[in-house]
Parts: sequence; structure tokens; C-alpha cells
Amino acid sequence: PEQAHFNNLLQIPFHVSPDDKNPILDVTFDGRHIMNSDIVSPSPEILITLKDENVFQLMNQISDTALFGVYLKDPSGNQVRIPFYDNNGNAIMQWFPADANSKRFKIVYPAIFEQNGSYTLLVQGMDRSGNLSGDAEYKVSFRVIQESTITSVLNYPNPFSTSTKFVFTLTGNDTPDDILIRIITPTGKVVREITEEEIGPIYIGRNITNFT
Repeated sequence: PEQAHFNNLLQIPFHVSPDDKNPILDVTFDGRHIMNSDIVSPSPEILITLKDENVFQLMNQISDTALFGVYLKDPSGNQVRIPFYDNNGNAIMQWFPADANSKRFKIVYPAIFEQNGSYTLLVQGMDRSGNLSGDAEYKVSFRVIQESTITSVLNYPNPFSTSTKFVFTLTGNDTPDDILIRIITPTGKVVREITEEEIGPIYIGRNITNFT
């Protein structure tokens, strides 16, 4: 047996920096970032992601849903918090855990907006260390129009010297199966027909053609 134990201890001082970095919040509607007053589909898929760089505090548990607040204000001015589950246990919003590669905690909200008018979505999230995604919550206002229409058809820029693109707004729940832009002279002569393949992907809301 050892006669003394004082030399059996080793002490190494070290410093642990606190996690004080804000996570990155991102919100898209049907895969697109929208601006205030944009028109969206009455039934969009809203994707909310929160990316936290701290690999030791990955958000991958159902308890992490408590770190989010998702609120919706309807056209009548009534604001409610959107739960992950209703009183019967049915999922309102789905969550997907972060992994070591993406570090993104994802929330999918398949919303249904039954009223025409202006809505406001507010989202706030924080990481496990309590860092908020921002000093203020994400906030965006958008409009819902149930009727299927094509409006605000114009070209931009106008006037132009070398090139211009076509802009139009779609409303309703579904995009058209077929779409065609026809350019006609003041005398009625067809100068050019722009097909859907040339126009590019179309969405509910404001569209700008790929065609120039």
C-alpha cells in the first residue's frame, strides 16, 4: 500500500465559455419567404426552422417544443397561440428533431385559413440555453383570397430599353393547370406566345416570370 496519497491528484484549470449565441429562425410559406401584405394560399404549408450551433445541446426532444411560441391573428383581430396538439391529442403542428449535421429543429404547420382577409403570424423560439432567436419575434402579415383569380398583370421594368419580365398575382387555393402569356399589338396581331415552360414555376401570390 502507498504510504502517501498527496501525489495522486492532478488539477488542470479550464474555462468554459457560456452559450450566448442566438439561434437562427427561418419561416417559409410553401417553400417561399414572403413579405408583408403578400398573398398566400388558403392552405399553405408553413415551415419553421431553428438552427442552433451548439452541438452539445441539440434540440431533439418533444420537450423542445415548449421553447417555441407560434401565434396567429385572424382578420377579425383575434389572436391565438397555435398548439402542437389539440385537446383530443391530434397533431396541429408536426416537429422534427435536429441532428448533428443540420442542427435544425423543424416545425411543419399545415395551416388552413377559411376567411378572406389579412392575417398576422408571430413566431418566437429559443435554444436550450435560453438564447432567443431575436430581440423581437418574427412577424409577418399576409392576405388570403379564396377566389381563384389572375390580377395585377404587368411587365417590369416599364418602360424598358433592353429587357423586361412579366408580373402577375394568383389567388385561390390551386395554381392553374395551364397558363399562357400572349403579347398582342394594338391592332390585334399576336407577336409572341410565352408558354408555361418559359414562364417558370408559378405560385399563389405574386409571380415574376423567368422569361425575359
